Amino acid sequence: MKILFVHQNFPGQFRHLAPALVAAGHDVHALAINRQPCPGVTLHTYQPKRTLPAGVQMLTQDFEVKVIRGEAAALAMIELRKAGFVPDLVIANPGWGEALFIKDVWPACRLVCLLEYFYRAQGGDVGFDPEFPGTGALPGARLHVKNASLLSAMNSMDLGIAPTAWQRECLPVAFQPRVIELFDGIDTDAATPDAQAAVRLPDGTVLRAGDPVVTFVSRNLEPYRGYHVFMRALPAVLAAQPNAQVLIVGGDSVSYGAQAPAGKTWKQIYLDEVQGRIDAARVHFLGRLPYAQFLNVLKVSAAHVYLTYPFVLSWSCLEAMSAGCHVIGSATRPVQDFVEHGVNGTLVDFFDADALARTIGTTLDGRRTDHALRERARATAVERCDLRRVTLPRYRQVLSELMNAPV
Repeated sequence: MKILFVHQNFPGQFRHLAPALVAAGHDVHALAINRQPCPGVTLHTYQPKRTLPAGVQMLTQDFEVKVIRGEAAALAMIELRKAGFVPDLVIANPGWGEALFIKDVWPACRLVCLLEYFYRAQGGDVGFDPEFPGTGALPGARLHVKNASLLSAMNSMDLGIAPTAWQRECLPVAFQPRVIELFDGIDTDAATPDAQAAVRLPDGTVLRAGDPVVTFVSRNLEPYRGYHVFMRALPAVLAAQPNAQVLIVGGDSVSYGAQAPAGKTWKQIYLDEVQGRIDAARVHFLGRLPYAQFLNVLKVSAAHVYLTYPFVLSWSCLEAMSAGCHVIGSATRPVQDFVEHGVNGTLVDFFDADALARTIGTTLDGRRTDHALRERARATAVERCDLRRVTLPRYRQVLSELMNAPV
């Protein structure tokens, strides 16, 4: 079977699925902007040939950019068609516009869309944090336009895949019958508890599993992932826990939400806010880490904090659960899809830094008696998100049913 993945930054969420389909004997190709090799996959690239023209009405700018990307992707698909490549199945992430015209190029292909997030004016990330109110006279109108390319893709798709129940429920009700819930998958064999795990810090300090270690992970340190709330909890945590060490993993830029004020980063803004009230020698910013080092951080964690707006759930939350962490999560819907308070983790109000500090302290104090909770956290990740035994077999089953042939 000929299969094409479409993702501007391939492999992205398809980093495990694409090689698995190669191993199953399929002819697998990918179309992307960036050139990142993936084992066994024939990679094709495209580049938008136009930029956003001057004078485009503000509300239409987002859609214009996605149409430009969709056009560029479609022109590259036409070249593939001319060369004789006609896919039976296309699996696309439509978030940046590349899926807009797939069916115009290959009307007979089956189209599967990975649906990450559908924006809404109420009940989601927009307007959730009063510290960052929406801008513009018509914030809802901006979201309608932001969703436009996704609506078009969903109208064309044969099947949609939403990683979590929350992400599926964010979609318009009319499309939900064509969408299944299926998480990307976690390598639970790599993210596993290790009583012998150790992390050596740049100053030579070695932290081991069982030490009073607090961890916080985000691709970038920003409000969407509760970095500001976490930092505001640290003065009380460090004052009450004189032996605690804090490991913070993440970059200085922005993945989601507003940019920091010019010349500043969210990381520094909220570090400055608590300077003088924390023992800086016990707060370690590790930046972005190679995957194995990131997993070691999780494996030594006594209290892992994961906060998020009502938005896309991070892989790191489930990797932490898989590693047997005691996850202290925000009581927001994405987290509640997997963390049950007092059963396989602990939930706190996203905005309550005092409650977060108390919960971290209680967790550190009980770190030698919470084995059952940690075991249930890992069991949740293994039973629902294990890459090789759950998600990849489920993916192939779903695709086989769609194609009416083994995939």
